[in-house]
This record gives sequence, C-alpha cells and structure tokens, in this order.
Amino acid sequence: MPPVEWTNATLVERRDANSRCMVVRVRPDSGRVRPFVAGQFVQLGLPRPDGATTPDGRARLVKRSYSLASAPHEDGHWELCLAKVDAGQLTPRLFDLRAGDRLWCDDAPKGHFTLELVPREAPLAMVATGTGIAPFVSMLRHLRHAGERRSIAIVHGTREPSDLCYDAELRAADCTYLPLCSRAGDDWTGSRGRVQVALERWDELVAWPLDPARCHALLCGNPAMIDEVRDLLLPRGFALDTAKVAGTLHFERYW
Repeated sequence: MPPVEWTNATLVERRDANSRCMVVRVRPDSGRVRPFVAGQFVQLGLPRPDGATTPDGRARLVKRSYSLASAPHEDGHWELCLAKVDAGQLTPRLFDLRAGDRLWCDDAPKGHFTLELVPREAPLAMVATGTGIAPFVSMLRHLRHAGERRSIAIVHGTREPSDLCYDAELRAADCTYLPLCSRAGDDWTGSRGRVQVALERWDELVAWPLDPARCHALLCGNPAMIDEVRDLLLPRGFALDTAKVAGTLHFERYW
C-alpha cells in the first residue's frame, strides 16, 4: 500500500541571517492562510526519523511551535523566524530545507500572547531575546497596517549582530528600536549586554516612561530573561497578566 500523503504546505522562501537563524515563508496548499491574531503561533512538522506511522498509514510527525512574524493582512503565507537547535529533533532538518520543499504546518494559529486585552491607547514596551522578536514584528506590522500610531519601544537582545534578523525593518519602522548584543565584535557600535541594560537606561533612551500606569510590557524569548525582567518590573508596579486578571505584564516563554 502506498504511503499516505502527510504534507500540506511548501517552503516558498528562505532568508538566512546566519548559520543558526533564518526567516522562512511557508504557504499552505490552499494558497491562503487562515485568519489569526498577531502574536499567535503555528506548529511545523516533519516525519519522525524512525519512519513511524499511524494505524491509517500516515507518517508520525515531529512538531514544534513557532511564533508568526507575518501579520494577519499578509494572507498568502506564514512567516516564521527559526533558530537552529543542534541537538533538536526538528530544527536541524528544517535548516536542510530549501525553497520548494514540502513540510507540514498547522491549519490555524493558536495562542493567547496577543494585544486583544491591551488598551488601544497604551504604549507598548516589547522585550525579546533571539527569535522571540517574531511576535513583536507581527504586532508592529499589524498595528501600522491598521493605522494605529501608538508608541512602541522594542528591545531585542541577541548574541551577535547577525542574529538581529529584523534589524533593517525595525530600524526603518515608526518605533523606538533598541538592539543589544552580548558577544559582538569590535565593529559593533551599538549597545552591549543583556536586555536589562536597556531597561535600566530606559529614561534616557525612550521618550515615554516605563510606568505601568501608562504602558504595558510584553516579554518573549528565553525563560531566564523573562524571569529576570519580570522580577525587575514587578517592583515597579507592573502586574502579571493571568487568566482571571488583566495585568500590565504579559509574556511568552520559548522552550
């Protein structure tokens, strides 16, 4: 009996920031993506290396979740920012794909790391590490497309300048963009260190205060960063967002 087809999407574009970070665009076979909210994620998948199948003959897949960088109005593809995990079961194989290769993707995005409960007039302090920048790119694209001109400051911490995979777009955007690199060479003229450096210098770098009475803070990326920045912001009066209470501090952990 021939194997049951497991793919439902095609990788149509790939841009490598460096050997460990890339931006891809994935088009579902329908040609259109399902409606979603900026900040949500989809799963990508490839067959398990052991060739395992389901009782009906479909390949069992290794799946992982990745935040969308594309905005809801970009309805011809999903755009995602991927970091290579050398010991991972999926990302090394995703990095082997080229434009035209087939893979599996969720039919519809999921997740609650969105701006739906954030007041429309509130300034946004967005803090990301690594590929955690993706949902903030999606949110920024969506807000600007929708004509919302609220104040936005984006802090992006990476190891090296080449990891700043949306650097050109964010430098050109109508926002305050604060990139930091912890292991940059001598040719890097920007800020160095972790994202906390930008938060400690906030008043000199950003035109509006990091004040929970005015703004909301959103954190995405490394869990250690989220814990440390949370502990930095809670004493300043920020309140965690929960299922029962709408707070001023929102986060999405990666891994």
